[in-house]
Amino acid sequence: MPSSSQTMVGVMPLLPLLFVTVLSFKLCPNHCLCYESSDLVDCRSRQLAHIPHSVPHGTWLLDLSGNELTEVRSGSFIGLWSLRILLLSNNSIQTLQPQALSSLQFLERLDLSFNRLRWLPKDFSESLSSLQELRLDHNLLQHVDSPSLNHFENLRKLDLSYNRIYAMEFKVLISLSRLSLLNLAGNKLNVLKDGLLTRQQSLEVLLLSHNNISLIETEALTPLRSLTLLGLQGNQLEHLKFKTFLNLQTTSTHLQMSLNPWTCDCDLQRVFSKIHRVRHLKVEDYADIICHAPPQLAGATLASMDSQLCMAETVSVLVITITVMLAVIGALVKAERNRKNKQTVSDTDSQTQEK
Repeated sequence: MPSSSQTMVGVMPLLPLLFVTVLSFKLCPNHCLCYESSDLVDCRSRQLAHIPHSVPHGTWLLDLSGNELTEVRSGSFIGLWSLRILLLSNNSIQTLQPQALSSLQFLERLDLSFNRLRWLPKDFSESLSSLQELRLDHNLLQHVDSPSLNHFENLRKLDLSYNRIYAMEFKVLISLSRLSLLNLAGNKLNVLKDGLLTRQQSLEVLLLSHNNISLIETEALTPLRSLTLLGLQGNQLEHLKFKTFLNLQTTSTHLQMSLNPWTCDCDLQRVFSKIHRVRHLKVEDYADIICHAPPQLAGATLASMDSQLCMAETVSVLVITITVMLAVIGALVKAERNRKNKQTVSDTDSQTQEK
C-alpha cells in the first residue's frame, strides 16, 4: 500500500493543471469587468478585435457590443455552457464561421444588430434551439435561407429590420411556430404573399413599415389568429382589398397604414368604411392617410373626404346615365321622325301614281 508521501509525490505533477483549470473558471479577460455575484462579463467598447478566450465558464451574460470585431470564429465560445445572453451589437462583424455558436445550446438571447452581415451560415440555428430572442437588425442581409432558421423552435422575437431583404421564400419561417414578434421594417419587400406566414398563429406583432409593398395577397394574413398590431406605414400601397382584412380573424388588431401613395376613390373609401365597421379592426392612423392621386385630391386626407368620393362617383354615374339615356331617346326620336318622313314621302308617291 503506498505511503502518504508517495501519494503526495504522485499528486504534485497534477497540481499546476488543476490550478490552471480552476483559474480558467474565475479569471476575467483583460480590459473587461466581471461581476462574480451575478456572473456578468462586461467587455463593452474596449476596442477588442477578437473575442477573449478567458471568459469564466459560469458566465450567463457576455456583453461584447461596441468593439471592433469583424468575424466570429468557430469555437469562439467553447466551454460557456451557462451563457444565456450574448450581446455582439455595434461591431463590424461580416462573417459568422460554421459552428461559431455551436457550444451555446442554452443561449436565450442573441444580439447581432448594427453589424455588416450579408448572409447567415446554413448551420446558424443548429445549436441554438433554446434561443427566444434574435436581433439581426441594421445589417446588410439581402435574403434569409430557410436552413439558417430551421432549428429556432422556441424563438419568440425575430428582428430583421433595416436590412436589404427583397423577398422571403415560403419555407423560411415554417419552423418558427412560437414567434410572437416579427420585425421586417425598413427592407425592400414588394409583396406580402399567401403562405409566407402559414405557421405563425402565435404572432402578435408584424412590422412591415418602410418597405416597397404594393400588394397584400388575399390569404396572406389569414393564419394570424393572435395578431394585435400590423404596421404597414411607408410602403407603396395605392389600393386595398377588403377581403384581405376580413380574413383576419382576431380578437383585436390595430392597423397602421399612413405614408402610402393612396389613390383616393370610392373603392378605397368603401374599403376603409367597411374596415371601420369590423369590431376587431382599428386603423390607428386613419386621420393621417393622405391622398396621392388623383391630382386634384393630392395632399387631402381621406378622412376629410367623408363620403364625398362615393357621392361624386354617384353623381358622375348619374350624369353619364342621364346623358346616355338622353342620347338614346334623341336617337329614337330622330329615328321615329325619319320613319314618319319616309312614310309621308311614300304616301305622297302612292297618291301621285294613282292620279
